[in-house]
Amino acid sequence: MSVSRSPEKTCLIYEDCLYSYRMVDEYANKVANLAKSLGLKFGDTVSLYCTNSPQFIWTFLGFLKLGITVAMINTSLHSKSLSHSVVSSESLAIIVGEGRMGLPSSQLPSDFISFDDLMLRALPVPVDRSVRRDIKPFDTCCFIYTSGTTGYPKPVHIQHFKVYAFCNVLYAFSITPEDILYNTLPLFHSAGMYNLCSGLNVGCTIVLKKKFSAHEFWEDVVRYNVTIFQYIGELCRYLLSQPPSPLDSKHKVRAIIGNGLRKDIWTKFQTRFKIPLILEFFAATEGNTLLFQLSNKPGSCGRLSPFIQKLEPFPRRLVKYDYDTAEPLRDKNGRCIPIKPGEVGILLSGVNPLTKDLPMYKASRAENDKKIVRNAFVDGDEYFNYGDLLYLDKDYFLYFNDRIGDTFRWKGENVSTTEVANILTDIDFIHDANVYGVTVPGQDGRAGMAAITLYNDSELTTKQLKVIYEHCEKELPHYAVPIFLRVLKEDILTVTYKQKKRDIVKEGFDPLSVSDALYFRDSKRATYIPLTTDLYPVILKSKL
Repeated sequence: MSVSRSPEKTCLIYEDCLYSYRMVDEYANKVANLAKSLGLKFGDTVSLYCTNSPQFIWTFLGFLKLGITVAMINTSLHSKSLSHSVVSSESLAIIVGEGRMGLPSSQLPSDFISFDDLMLRALPVPVDRSVRRDIKPFDTCCFIYTSGTTGYPKPVHIQHFKVYAFCNVLYAFSITPEDILYNTLPLFHSAGMYNLCSGLNVGCTIVLKKKFSAHEFWEDVVRYNVTIFQYIGELCRYLLSQPPSPLDSKHKVRAIIGNGLRKDIWTKFQTRFKIPLILEFFAATEGNTLLFQLSNKPGSCGRLSPFIQKLEPFPRRLVKYDYDTAEPLRDKNGRCIPIKPGEVGILLSGVNPLTKDLPMYKASRAENDKKIVRNAFVDGDEYFNYGDLLYLDKDYFLYFNDRIGDTFRWKGENVSTTEVANILTDIDFIHDANVYGVTVPGQDGRAGMAAITLYNDSELTTKQLKVIYEHCEKELPHYAVPIFLRVLKEDILTVTYKQKKRDIVKEGFDPLSVSDALYFRDSKRATYIPLTTDLYPVILKSKL
């Protein structure tokens, strides 16, 4: 629709290059015809391993024109995590983006194909709509990966109806084709992808950044007359840490949308940068609901009053929970226990009967069932368990509180504790690893920490600390590398031999509170160093 309405309107601005809607559509057509010539067809899956770029966008759109599902691979991944992500999606091909290959066919091994060479020969004509006539709303549009208890990133089914539903959220801003969106978030994440699709749906101009830069952010916003941008909490904190500039208020931003903007910096951010409206939302890649609020209530991600709950066909509920199991607590009748205003609860969201059989993860039925709570309030009901804790205030506004279970959030990414533990225990002198996130004052999310036990009750040597550092750098994405290490004398286990985290999470990394040996990741020395009482206050003031 956007192409037919305004074909010559600027669709994308990237590194000062302008691409019209017609150009983007023609490149997408070339991708579709190219894919068809390679024998790819409706129902197939292809992996896309590419950083933010116009090529990412028209490659994604081109595959959709044939009804091909696109697996969005996180470009921070490498080694086992990368191979698992591609294999688990059952992709028939992987498209590698600019800067990673970019060679002509003559310089590539025989089992590689130069996508650039093929694009030069591909025709920009549209493929017939009949090719995708069998696509249904509940079919998978793409896979976006999330961390999970299986240890590796898990491909989540993102159905076409879900993409379309989220595209309409921006209409809460009364968005028009005259708006200019600025996106610095990775397109392979749900936040960046939904932002892109929302802009294309409305017919906006989208300013795309390859990677977020706090130094260049407001320069870009002012230069391109940006009116709306998407954020995550960490992005806002980075911007606040920059020195004041005249550009802070010389922009045309009328609204921003995102999540993770905590109450402690909300007002500072909105006041300093003169942002009229902030739409904070709460969602999850594999989730089935969306919360948001337009009241400019600092820190709030939505509202859930008793009146709203009665009107909802598939209600959202906050219930009491068991910290160790991440499961709702049950009363004597076996029912979940709703919280009261002023309390924290785990979020449950009612499952639509029309979508109850749709898989969340590309995994076994048992794996998908782990996220479903049944017979929560009445016999036969089903709720999706977000595993997230929200605080409900006296006016029924909601505030994100924490994550429980086997993931935590750091630098805008969900970190799988199981994945990190598995990587650490690949090291021959580490017997076991209990991984969790710890709170660091002034930082969003939780920093990674690993409580490890060693064989023969030994102590870590300088050489071994270097080995751990290098192994993690090689095998883990940067955001998942543990920042702190703790050497335990013995594993902390439950009676059923499950790892216990609650006490060691509370103890954190303060050397005055922890008697075990503690270590800190020092990127300048490329190793872990002892975390002493002198170093502790320095770490608290650093940006980690």
